[in-house]
Formats: sequence, structure tokens, C-alpha cells
Amino acid sequence: QVQLVESGGGLVQAGGSLRLACEASGRTFGTGTMGWFRQAPGKEREFVARIFGGVGGTVYADSVKGRFTISRDNAKNTVYLQMNSLKPEDTAVYYCAARPRVGGGLYEYDYWGQGTQVTVSS
Repeated sequence: QVQLVESGGGLVQAGGSLRLACEASGRTFGTGTMGWFRQAPGKEREFVARIFGGVGGTVYADSVKGRFTISRDNAKNTVYLQMNSLKPEDTAVYYCAARPRVGGGLYEYDYWGQGTQVTVSS
């Protein structure tokens, strides 16, 4: 059974930093795609960032470009999201997702985590 478990969320002041981690178990995703999404209260889930297997190319939403960095450690089957210069509008539940292939739509993932809350105070 595949599981994705996020950690690292919490409460931080605006301008601060947090590092989220998502550990996968049950299968490896070294050659696949792992991504981060978020959902704020009353809003739809939105794409944040993704990282591809192989050369590890990355894609970011415009709203986080230059502030967030996605990375992965294939040996640990873990993807990270380093979040700097956090803003109140970054407040949301953050979810990781994984699929065992590079290709696919922006929201087309086979596995999703349960989410971790990030709250940024002003």
C-alpha cells in the first residue's frame, strides 16, 4: 500500500521560513513526478511546484517562484518544499502527490498525502 506522509507544517510569522517534507512508502518514485499543492479555506486546491524524475527538472506556480524550492532525495523516497519569505496568503493545507511517470496533467497524480497545515501570521 502506497502512503505519502507530509510533515513540517506549522505557524510562522510573515517573512519566515518553513521546510515541508513528504516521505513515500510502498513504492519508489525516483523516475516519476512528485509535486506539492495547497488548498486555502474556501478555495480550490492549487498547484505549487513539481519535480520530475531523472534530471529532476522543476516547475513552479508564479505565486511562489523565487520564494519556494522543491527538491527530492531519491534514497529516502522523500520530496521537500523549502518555503522562504512566507506571506499570509501562503496560508493553506499543503499536500504532496506522486506518480510513477514523468508525463501527465498538472493535477494528474496517482497518490496524495493527507496534508499539513501552514499558517502565516501577519
